[in-house]
Amino acid sequence: MLKSIKVSDYMAASLITFRPEMEMRAAISLLVEKRISGAPVVDDRGNLVGVLSEQDCMKVALTAGYHEDMGGHVQDYMSKKVITMEYDTSILKLAQTFIDTPYRRFPVMQNGRLVGQISRRDVLRALESIS
Repeated sequence: MLKSIKVSDYMAASLITFRPEMEMRAAISLLVEKRISGAPVVDDRGNLVGVLSEQDCMKVALTAGYHEDMGGHVQDYMSKKVITMEYDTSILKLAQTFIDTPYRRFPVMQNGRLVGQISRRDVLRALESIS
């Protein structure tokens, strides 16, 4: 049964996204307000260009601590090397990828377009649903 479950069955399709030129203060506020640990970064055309995570935001804290400046834009701190999952990837393959990498979430792509995001918690929800 678990083999037939796909990323698309459990991904979040309604996403908070950031823009590269967004101020970091605003991005951090949005992460805190929405209680999310990260989100995709998209350009004007909706193309995925990075991911901003809580860990990336910690760099802002270091910069502020050393230089007393909490400025900057999302593009200055986001992770540009992004691993993505395809819409029809099996939950089992996704679970293995989570085990093999330090990431907590992956953007989900379909035909080269961002269509959602999947997290470790979503894999747990899939496991719970079959028990």
